[in-house]
Parts: sequence; C-alpha cells; structure tokens
Amino acid sequence: MIACVQRVLNAKVEVDGKTISSIDRGLLVLLGVVKDDNVESAKLLAEKICNLRIFADKNHKMSLSVKDINGEVLVISQFTLAADLSKGNRPDFSMAELPTIAEDLYKTYVNNIRSVLGADRVGTGIFGADMQVSLVNDGPVTLIIER
Repeated sequence: MIACVQRVLNAKVEVDGKTISSIDRGLLVLLGVVKDDNVESAKLLAEKICNLRIFADKNHKMSLSVKDINGEVLVISQFTLAADLSKGNRPDFSMAELPTIAEDLYKTYVNNIRSVLGADRVGTGIFGADMQVSLVNDGPVTLIIER
C-alpha cells in the first residue's frame, strides 16, 4: 500500500458537485493499493498513520498524533499512486491491484482506521468514482508511506 498523507486544517471530497465527506483538522490520506497487498498490510498502515506524530504540541514540536488531537481522517482511494514512470512519460499502472481486490483492501483499511479513531471521525470518498478533493494543507506537511 502507498499512502500520501497530508496534515490538513480541513478537507472535503465531492462527486458530481455534491460533498460526499468532509473533515476539519486532521489527515487527508490518498491510498493506493498495489499487487501483493493484504489484510495485514492494511492493518499495519492504518496503525502507522493513526500514530504518526506530525501535529505540534504546545512547544511547536511535532509530537502529537491524530488520535492525540482528536482529529479526523479523510481516506480517498487513488490507484494512480501505484504508477510506474521509470520508462517514458506515460504512467504504467501494472503495479496497481485489480479493482475488486483493491476495493476490499481499501474498505479493510478504512475499517481499521475507524476502529482506532471511531467511525464518526473518519470520512471516505467513493471507490472508483471521479472525485474532486479540496484541502487546506497545514504546514505544509505531506508524507509518502509505503507498507
């Protein structure tokens, strides 16, 4: 799994002009599922992201997690994170998992985040939909994590 994690002041996802989900302070996670990912990798990545210490404490040091600040998480499926650009300029998506398997692992990942933070603090987009994602990146802080 590949995750692009952004610390945000707020974020939202729209489909066909309608807001599907929105969050305030927390994390926007763009999640790509690659071949050979499994339930265990979804669990490990969810734990890692819930425990990332990238929020400032009272001394302005990154030492708090999204759990510590009672933040929210918005998870968006993004298969393009699995792109291989090593040959030419056109992305090759052969490393991306098949959609049916990827959707199940995406849902497993989301459920793992919800089990840590609570369902009311986790939003999602619509798997496979054409989505418009808006955010205010805080910092900016953006991390790429592979599991």
